[in-house]
Amino acid sequence: MSVLNRTVMAALSPLLRSFDRGCEHPGAVQEHVFRQLLEAGRDTAFGREHGFDQIRGYADYRRAVPVREYDGFAPYIERLRRGENYVLWNQKVRWFAKSSGTSSDKSKYIPVTPANLSGCHYRGFKTMLAAYIRRYPDSRLFNGKALTLGGSVKVDELSGGGARNGDLSAILLSNSPSVAEIVRTPSRDIAMLPDFRQKIEGICRVCSKQNVTNFSGVPSWNLIMIERLLEYNHAQYLTDIWPNLELFMHGGISFEPYREQYRRLIPSDRMHYLENYNASEGYFALQDDPSQKGMALTMDNGVFFEFIPMRSLDKVMSGESDEVYTVDEVRTGETYAMVITTGSGLWRYLIGDCVRFTSLCPHRIVITGRTQLYINVFGEELMIHNAEEALSEACRACGVEVTDYTVAPVFMDENHSKGAHQWAVEFSAGSQQAVQEPGRLQQFRDELDAALCRHNSDYEAKRSGDVTMTKLELTPVSPGTFYRWMEGRGKTGGQNKVPRLSNDRRFIDQVLKQI
Repeated sequence: MSVLNRTVMAALSPLLRSFDRGCEHPGAVQEHVFRQLLEAGRDTAFGREHGFDQIRGYADYRRAVPVREYDGFAPYIERLRRGENYVLWNQKVRWFAKSSGTSSDKSKYIPVTPANLSGCHYRGFKTMLAAYIRRYPDSRLFNGKALTLGGSVKVDELSGGGARNGDLSAILLSNSPSVAEIVRTPSRDIAMLPDFRQKIEGICRVCSKQNVTNFSGVPSWNLIMIERLLEYNHAQYLTDIWPNLELFMHGGISFEPYREQYRRLIPSDRMHYLENYNASEGYFALQDDPSQKGMALTMDNGVFFEFIPMRSLDKVMSGESDEVYTVDEVRTGETYAMVITTGSGLWRYLIGDCVRFTSLCPHRIVITGRTQLYINVFGEELMIHNAEEALSEACRACGVEVTDYTVAPVFMDENHSKGAHQWAVEFSAGSQQAVQEPGRLQQFRDELDAALCRHNSDYEAKRSGDVTMTKLELTPVSPGTFYRWMEGRGKTGGQNKVPRLSNDRRFIDQVLKQI
């Protein structure tokens, strides 16, 4: 191990020991985290409303605080955005991570407190670096630069200038210590440019001649960056530009559709790919062992975890069941909806992700999907309610009716440089003549794409300038197509539903075979 690596490990070893203790004694560590969070929440508006001073343990907490989705926190968060202090947490909130919305809001605004920044997001990232160096002691990671493809922030419109909101990545960059700028690239002014094309061009100009050893972020966005870097430098492989590249830390969406493309563009035996689970709400898990598919939950990272079996989720949310488990009670093979309590004042918050445990002690998880129907291949987080609302608007605008549809991604590959969504749509028999009129299908496609942008800020961002996603592809199918498909699967009848949104092409390809 080099002197530099030994110095880094000396500084980060306390975090690594704490991480290891959480893997070995998850219940005890989580109990300690729970007590710390509860104490910090006592003197807040939320804590007083829910009788935190009377809570003596986890059983009391479950009785006093119901599991909530974002809509249940929205009134508290609006108070914070309008400048009220100590509503959910005992620190002032001046940052809000903006992410895709719920049934009532186009976007969610997740409070990010100083405690959450230092004790969760930054702590989790530093723990992941320490785990990497422990596994690869001869790494030259810190001999070069870490490239971050950040987002952007802006003044929060409700705060009157007192707060800002934006992508979590930009919030982390805005609050990182000055010393971090020594090892990170590009500079903040480039990394946080709101225009994605300008950001990529800046990276090409500044970073092409630097010694970049690692980069991080969402696979789809980074793939676009890589392709432009190759074009800018007239290179075939990314290692032609950055020969010492050794690590990509990815998250946000599944890496599997992109894995082979990355391997093709980075043909290096020294290259490692590690997943981390760093959401707007907190840093939850990291892949400490590349031979294991699952990520290890960070039990000591300022987050208290609970898990609801997906088979019981509706009953728990309606109050008909209390089947909620802690880390000591979960089992492998079951799919759970994850509930979190965090240092940002999210108390028993249903984050919307589904996970499955691949091992216990250490507790390793894989993210299996969302609690609602969705597509999130390119970071667009298209929810079923967004799709339904947009489809209704397009139908009204074009004077047509749709009886069935399904949506799937068009993946980036050697034939498609950008992603897209493909909609297989069955118009009603009464609309068939209308959709055959010249230009009508194109109008419907345009209206639908525009409505999706209006209803989902993440889809809108990925579609902006056709940078990540191009306009959706519309494939009309004849009346009766979906019925024939469902009948062929033995799925006719009132309780069987056409899958509307899917993260793979399994269903849509079967439907299109019926044409």
